[in-house]
Amino acid sequence: QVQLVESGGGLVQPGGSLRLSCAASGSFFSIVVMGWYRQVPGKQRDLVAAITSGGSTNYADSVKGRFTISRDNAKNTVYLQMNSLKPEDTAVYYCSNNIRSTFSSPTRTYWGQGTQVTVSL
Repeated sequence: QVQLVESGGGLVQPGGSLRLSCAASGSFFSIVVMGWYRQVPGKQRDLVAAITSGGSTNYADSVKGRFTISRDNAKNTVYLQMNSLKPEDTAVYYCSNNIRSTFSSPTRTYWGQGTQVTVSL
């Protein structure tokens, strides 16, 4: 059973910073891709940033230059450093891991429970 536990959300003023963390636990072979998505009520869940096991990264255009994704493979943890936050960054942020349970198995996507980020005065 794989579990993803997120932390680090909260309320911050415009221009401020937050750091999200997501730790994976359980029994598995490897985490191929780790990512962060966000969702606001009534809209679809959108990719914010992703990072492969080799360290390649991908960002949504709206967060490039402000957000940084990183991972600690020894801790099975992915981070999202969010700087220069704007009110439009307000959303529920979900971490997502593409996990291979054994060497030869296909990957499966797991989701965290979500953490609220609110950017407001």
